[in-house]
Amino acid sequence: MSIESPCILVCSIDMKTGFCFGCGRTRDEIAGWMGYTPETRRRLMAELPERLETVERKPRRETRRQRMARERQDS
Repeated sequence: MSIESPCILVCSIDMKTGFCFGCGRTRDEIAGWMGYTPETRRRLMAELPERLETVERKPRRETRRQRMARERQDS
């Protein structure tokens, strides 16, 4: 059984808002995600787009997902 997750492999926290740049969750939400009920996960996922609008800057480093995509293109 797979667990629904908003993770996009960015995993960098905005220090001002406390939200992940990639998914919008807090550190505590990320850590507790596997223990949440499906209903709780869906409720939080509904809040994430609004949270992501409050993040003021994007991470400057290359994300793992971007690196993997670049490496696929280079090979």
